[in-house]
Amino acid sequence: MTGRLAGKTALVTGASRGIGRAIALRLAREGALVAVHYGSNRTAAEATVADIEKAGGRAFAIGGDLRSLGEIGRLYEELDAELTRLKGTAEFDILVNNAGIGLVGTVDDTTEEMFDRQFDINVKGLFFVTKYAVPRLWDGGRVINISSLVASRAYPDCAAYAATKGAVNNLTMAFSAQLAPRGITVNTVAPGLTETDFVADYLKDENYVRTVRSSTVFGRLGQPNDIAGVVASLVSPDAGWVTGQIIYATGGQQF
Repeated sequence: MTGRLAGKTALVTGASRGIGRAIALRLAREGALVAVHYGSNRTAAEATVADIEKAGGRAFAIGGDLRSLGEIGRLYEELDAELTRLKGTAEFDILVNNAGIGLVGTVDDTTEEMFDRQFDINVKGLFFVTKYAVPRLWDGGRVINISSLVASRAYPDCAAYAATKGAVNNLTMAFSAQLAPRGITVNTVAPGLTETDFVADYLKDENYVRTVRSSTVFGRLGQPNDIAGVVASLVSPDAGWVTGQIIYATGGQQF
């Protein structure tokens, strides 16, 4: 398969469903070999791989619990082995840190376990996945962190989740400065409400959905492919002068 990313290799975390799945499909369509990471749902990850291969692309599934440094280390051992088998080297070009969880809860409702789970995956996991990727990334590579509009707004019912995404935004700036000498760009894509099972409970509220639709300049909810298109642009060769940025992919959502 030819395209802007022909000859490139990408690791997309949390790629078995939702936005991550759409990103994996899009990068493969652009020509990249894609490692489709999953946390627990191997069946869904293999379905993503099957869809990529059906469209003429190349991909493979790889699992790992990103809350655990041991699991992250094992993930990279498997990735190294598979990439070496497929293309003769363990180095790769693109890392998309998409994996994450969001738990609804005000400050009063949020337990220590809820708080720790979100920070362990959304922040700690992202940090160490990136740390382990750095020596494996080719110079001129790309790192994309998936954040959220909630990091820049007041949403009392997801305060801890919003705080994790604020941390992601800050890490993007730090990583971009560190990796700039190697020509590696690091950017955040921050979606607004996007129609996936990640926000299934919100989508059941017709009044809320109607309000969000009317708050975007396009009058509709975001779709996973909308976000995947932004990511594909940022990891392309043309985006080498864009780094340390938070790109709000919200359709102009106003709240």
